[in-house]
Amino acid sequence: MAAAPAAAGAGASRGRQSAATAAAWGGWGGRPRPGNILLQLRQGQLTGRGLVRAVQFTETFLTERDKLSKWSGIPQLLLKLHATSHLHSDFIECQNILKLLVEILMRPTISIRGQKLKMSDEMSKDCLSILYNTCVCTEGVTKRLAEKNDFVIFLFTLMTSKKTFLQTATLIEDILGVKKEMIRLDEVPNLSSLVSNFDQQQLANFCRILAVTISEMDTGNDDKHTLLAKNAQQKKSLSLGPSAAEINQAALLSIPGFVERLCKLATRKVSESTGTASFLQELEEWYTWLDNALVLDALMRVASEESEHSQASTVSPPVGTSGDNALPHTSARTQLPQSMKIMHEIMYKLEVLYVLCVLLMGRQRNQVHRMIAEFKLIPGLNNLFDKLIWRKHSASALVLHGHNQNCDCSPDITLKIQFLRLLQSFSDHHENKYLLLNNQELNELSAISLKANIPEVEAVLNTDRSLVCDGKRGLLTRLLQVMKKEPAESSFRFWQARAVESFLRGTTSYADQMFLLKRGLLEHILYCIVDSECKSRDVLQSYFDLLGELMKFNVDAFKRFNKYINTDAKFQVFLKQINSSLVDSNMLVRCVTLSLDRFENQVDMKVAEVLSECRLLAYISQVPTQMSFLFRLINIIHVQTLTQENVSCLNTSLVILMLARRKERLPLYLRLLQRMEHSKKYPGFLLNNFHNLLRFWQQHYLHKDKDSTCLENSSCISFSYWKETVSILLNPDRQSPSALVSYIEEPYMDIDRDFTEE
Repeated sequence: MAAAPAAAGAGASRGRQSAATAAAWGGWGGRPRPGNILLQLRQGQLTGRGLVRAVQFTETFLTERDKLSKWSGIPQLLLKLHATSHLHSDFIECQNILKLLVEILMRPTISIRGQKLKMSDEMSKDCLSILYNTCVCTEGVTKRLAEKNDFVIFLFTLMTSKKTFLQTATLIEDILGVKKEMIRLDEVPNLSSLVSNFDQQQLANFCRILAVTISEMDTGNDDKHTLLAKNAQQKKSLSLGPSAAEINQAALLSIPGFVERLCKLATRKVSESTGTASFLQELEEWYTWLDNALVLDALMRVASEESEHSQASTVSPPVGTSGDNALPHTSARTQLPQSMKIMHEIMYKLEVLYVLCVLLMGRQRNQVHRMIAEFKLIPGLNNLFDKLIWRKHSASALVLHGHNQNCDCSPDITLKIQFLRLLQSFSDHHENKYLLLNNQELNELSAISLKANIPEVEAVLNTDRSLVCDGKRGLLTRLLQVMKKEPAESSFRFWQARAVESFLRGTTSYADQMFLLKRGLLEHILYCIVDSECKSRDVLQSYFDLLGELMKFNVDAFKRFNKYINTDAKFQVFLKQINSSLVDSNMLVRCVTLSLDRFENQVDMKVAEVLSECRLLAYISQVPTQMSFLFRLINIIHVQTLTQENVSCLNTSLVILMLARRKERLPLYLRLLQRMEHSKKYPGFLLNNFHNLLRFWQQHYLHKDKDSTCLENSSCISFSYWKETVSILLNPDRQSPSALVSYIEEPYMDIDRDFTEE
């Protein structure tokens, strides 16, 4: 999902339906009893076993019934489809029959009622069920249907009817999952009217389709994730115009009330989701989720628990009513168990949150931000935090067959991750991040600024207090509380740290840092890095990044660090974690280096005390330490392997050299790099590589406003100084003491390589 991961829950594998549905019925107390007609019919619908009897009818009988009931030849086609669907059958004949069924589906079957013409929903529903089950059972059918763009667009029009909505949505989702080219929603007839007429449950189901249509398609090739490939793709996209995903996002945002309805879906309570739907209607909704084996597993557990709980209070059937022919006389007779409703709501919410998250990262980000704030998504999620998003549940409800408590696959866990991804996107470099606090916490930020005698953050002053969180704690504080309680091996740690770090990104705010420091965040991070000796590279990277943002330019944070890392043994463990992977820890190295430079230029007793006592600052201040970091940072990256993740190593190496340039020590650092090259018996290798990296840096950053702004805000170094330093280093004059070429001997010179073609 991550991914951003892919849409959580969308496009799930659908090959386990028969076993899944049989198990689901088992969760309701075993196989349906033979005497119960209603349950037998439903069992036949779910498993498909009832269709076996259809082939026992003679073709003559089916032809006669077809004439009477005007079934458009579907029974005979089913008979032929059955005959051609066995092993070693004629696959081409099977495809031809399916083609006829598609044509029937696209040719509205009508019957005259008075003077009105009405499409037969039942006929469409049957065709859709046949197509879907054939897609599940027969390889290649889904791909063939996906090639017919007019058919895919037509399917959207069938969602206007509630009777055919679920079957249509399920078939569309499967088809879009294998379609090579993304469809354009603006080609769907009357899209705005279609979506506006959906009820809330339909809209939630529709989000499963939207998850595919608004996400940029990923080829799955790792090379496409390199910055070289991304830059080439961006140049290509500029000439082609907006992508299909961007067009689809714009189409959705143009629908009146669309984002507002998503926010209501995301924040509604389980009690509010209970409408007037009958038991069978609710069960049919569940049927669409059963082909996700993980959801089924959760359903089996909660249904079994609910069943066991209600057995003692089961009422005997009325006199004259057969127990076999009646529905169980429990709460399940009129509604699904509450635990199942909770799981249902969780599945809805994770799809809705994914759509909102993608929209937040799109071209219309500011528009979406305004609407999400206006419709109070954040306060609504805050109210759901304890009871639904991070609800307490038994271990049996959490652990699924074949999985463990920390598996990322269950609906409960997927919802948490999707929620954290949304918070990360919402907070990242945007002043609306202060909506994550409540009024009391906003006042606390103001008090911190007042006590430190610094100007209050303008974004805090501009925050609309009517849109912030209510209650005793805001959403950020709630997140910190569960973060500190998370088990050491939990996969949530990565996403929690990313969400909190996004709150700190951008221009450094002393008040924001102190707000988090006062809640023990720094000590928690250091405990995880040092005392628990975390082994996960992803979690370590997220914690190092968060620690860097928390400590940058903050004297109080460095004092707290020194108080916690109070022995040489602890400090050596900390250094071991940093040095074990610079790709993961380089952002912390950058923040400490920048802080050291600022502190050294300040005349303040408190700062002087920290400089003299802090082990970390003393370590980073040594030139050999800086040179060791610089050499390794340049050596572990190459133009062809640069990604959004490791390009930070290049920028950290530039920060070290920019600060050296400020002190007029740039030639010294370049000369030391040259000596280190020779000591490693690879003269020219490092500096040639750095030259190529800087050439790429110019291509990449000089045309991207957002990235350059981020560099400037995070380092407090003007972007013009970044550009000047790179230009000085790339100066072709071999007489320049600050040019890289001056330190590459002629026989080893290799600086004109065309890396774009490698």
